[in-house]
Amino acid sequence: MALTRSGADIHLRRLLSTRRLRSTSASPATTGTERQDDGGSRGGAWGSSGRTQPHGHRGTDTASTTNEISVDFEQTQEAYKSKDSLELLRSLVVFKLCSYDFLVDKNKEIMDLGKKVLGQKAFNQFMKMTFYGQFVAGEDHRTIKPLIQKNRAFGVGSVLDYSVEEDISEETAEQKETDSCVSSAENESIGVSHGEGKQKVHKQFGDRASAARTYFHSDEAKCDRHMETFIKCIKASGGTSADGFAAIKLTALGRPQFLLQFSEVLAKWQRFFTFLAAQQGKDGAETLGQRLELAQLQEFVAKLGGRGDFRGWFTGKSEESAGCIDVLDWNSLIDDRTKIPDLLVVPNTELGELEPLLKKFTEEDEEQMKRVLQRVDVLAKLAQENGVRLMVDAEQTYFQPAISRLTLEMQRIYNREKPVIFNTYQCYLKDAYDNVTMDVELSRREGWRFAAKLVRGAYMYQERDRAEEFGYEDPINPDYETTNWMYHRCLDYVLEEIALNRNANVMVASHNQDTVKHTLTRMKRLGLLPTENKVFFGQLLGMCDQISFPLGQAGFPVYKYVPYGPVNEVMPYLSRRAQENRGFMKGVQKERELLWKELKRRLATGDFLYRPVY
Repeated sequence: MALTRSGADIHLRRLLSTRRLRSTSASPATTGTERQDDGGSRGGAWGSSGRTQPHGHRGTDTASTTNEISVDFEQTQEAYKSKDSLELLRSLVVFKLCSYDFLVDKNKEIMDLGKKVLGQKAFNQFMKMTFYGQFVAGEDHRTIKPLIQKNRAFGVGSVLDYSVEEDISEETAEQKETDSCVSSAENESIGVSHGEGKQKVHKQFGDRASAARTYFHSDEAKCDRHMETFIKCIKASGGTSADGFAAIKLTALGRPQFLLQFSEVLAKWQRFFTFLAAQQGKDGAETLGQRLELAQLQEFVAKLGGRGDFRGWFTGKSEESAGCIDVLDWNSLIDDRTKIPDLLVVPNTELGELEPLLKKFTEEDEEQMKRVLQRVDVLAKLAQENGVRLMVDAEQTYFQPAISRLTLEMQRIYNREKPVIFNTYQCYLKDAYDNVTMDVELSRREGWRFAAKLVRGAYMYQERDRAEEFGYEDPINPDYETTNWMYHRCLDYVLEEIALNRNANVMVASHNQDTVKHTLTRMKRLGLLPTENKVFFGQLLGMCDQISFPLGQAGFPVYKYVPYGPVNEVMPYLSRRAQENRGFMKGVQKERELLWKELKRRLATGDFLYRPVY
């Protein structure tokens, strides 16, 4: 049915400019503290005063006299007791080298030259003495065991990541990234980028030097090979530790084109809910507070030309709905998409009518979804059998809705008794708080255990450049302070959920000392003991030992993100790590000072030849 000039066309055009879901609460209150990049989240991070206020409707803090553990991050003897003096010197040298722009920008060319001058064998040995030795645990699951066992002896666990990546030319990467990030629906009127025709990808987003890892696929066999790689990683984690993690990426287990297409479907459906909420005067509320009255919804959609009985579908599905539905009820329609195709429609302003949401979601897309879930299912079962938890990494915003949705599907199955699947939330996104709160509420309603890794974010510059290139709203928070406030807000919400029900779990993946201290303070006030293993901490191997090891020795569950793989095949990872942590490396002055302090102490006390005993 074509739309009339009764105002519906104006409403539909407003839909196209609807902003991304975000919190509408007051501006963050922050104070100027140290600016320190958050390498633990593979991207920018920021200091904070920790002035995040709790949400009053979720309960109050309960001071605990049993949680009096304190951690001193200035005691270098304790922080570096797992390291000999040569390891401390290596850290100082590597951190210094990574602070030089020339070496970072030209790292691939320098590495290639090094291979020619030194020869492969000597070059490999040099890398093991420097960058590889600093950031990579070893070549395979056997060689990494000593380091993992040593860290474990000093109270630090491991998140294993088999970090072999394709070492392809920039031109090839650009083309593959471009091909993988353009969906079959790129000319549809409402795309994942919140505007007409905004899904196209500029070649700059294929540059492996500036983008974090995304897997490319020529066929299904390659997806299966990536799955076998993850299987080895899970077995290695289970064989070296009783309580470890293994990291996986869903772009390795399904075609990026499918993930993009499915993300577009989810994003369109979410924006339609936001649009309908605005029509009912609910656009000023936070996402979970927006409730659509079914009678008005049915009437409005019918005027737009929609078919299907919204009221009939939701009647009886939720006894507490009282004629209203919220965003979680709305999203449940996607779960039952094969039964109610008439309800899954969205506006198309070019045609002036409603159109099927899933018209481009083909049978092949459905098969792709099944295959991805089957692969993750294999990994989840294996992880469960080996006592390992799966950490699903976050990726670019145009993939993330699908990644989060597929991760939720597996959490519904495997997180019933204990947390097996962890989702990752990037708090530099404007909609981070909405995403966290919606998933926590969903876990409550459905009776599974929410499990999250909170990071600040990995793709800030890439996402901003893409938004500017194609004219849609920047999905990233405007500044350091806002992102830091968002991180603490999301963290506080999950900590309060843990205090209320003891069913949620969170990994605080951060190198920011202020954030770690904030977490310890909140845990104390909420009566959360480290021995409960509900709150984990995470940092990258080779970085911020002055945070990781004091935490571990104080009894807190803390983990290093541990990459491994053959020297030659890990070179792309090391190159990317140098690029991604450029800002972090320049900001590690505090860490370098502590390293020098410990070396001087050892020289003064005759402990320079100290060897860790474990």
